[in-house]
Amino acid sequence: MVGYQAILRENGIQQSMSRKVNCLDNSAMESFFGRLKTECYYGK
Repeated sequence: MVGYQAILRENGIQQSMSRKVNCLDNSAMESFFGRLKTECYYGK
């Protein structure tokens, strides 16, 4: 994971984590990445 964090830092991206046991914070991003995966990866 250290390599991943270094790449983020080099590109000026700040890593962010939500609170533990709070799935509602994650629902918008789960939806976004699910749609992105469906449209780009599966081509639908």
